[in-house]
Amino acid sequence: MAKGFNLDNSPAHLLRRATQYANDIYASEVGEDALTARQFAVLLTVEEHDGLSQTDLVNMTGIDRSTLADMISRMLKKDLLRRRRTDDDARANSVTITSSGKRALATVLSRVKKAEDKVLSPLPSGKRSEFLKMLTVLAATSGAEDSSKSKGKRGKGKGKRK
Repeated sequence: MAKGFNLDNSPAHLLRRATQYANDIYASEVGEDALTARQFAVLLTVEEHDGLSQTDLVNMTGIDRSTLADMISRMLKKDLLRRRRTDDDARANSVTITSSGKRALATVLSRVKKAEDKVLSPLPSGKRSEFLKMLTVLAATSGAEDSSKSKGKRGKGKGKRK
């Protein structure tokens, strides 16, 4: 064992294992051919906030810009989403959910809820709320760090508009 390091106490290692556990449960409950967890997150977010820009969608879901752009392209081809240029900014895209997207979301919703319950089931019921609060803090911290990194990149002169 490396001096003073134990994987059993490594937050990064444990989070990766917990993520794999959650992904396996999601796949078994929702189905391999159904919406992926990220597609579900995008559809749910767009349904709740129809007409979001892709930048807003990145910020709300935590999915990085290039991955989200690829996902949206695939979801457009599957007729789950619709995209158009915004009136305010000709460079920005507005994303809306289609009726097919709403049906896909409705089809998996109860299975996603069941998967979520299964993910939390090993935890004592009295600790689940606190666990979710702590995960929310970590997720929010990640979003804040991503935002500050992207602002730093823009400030270096590349892609800067005058």
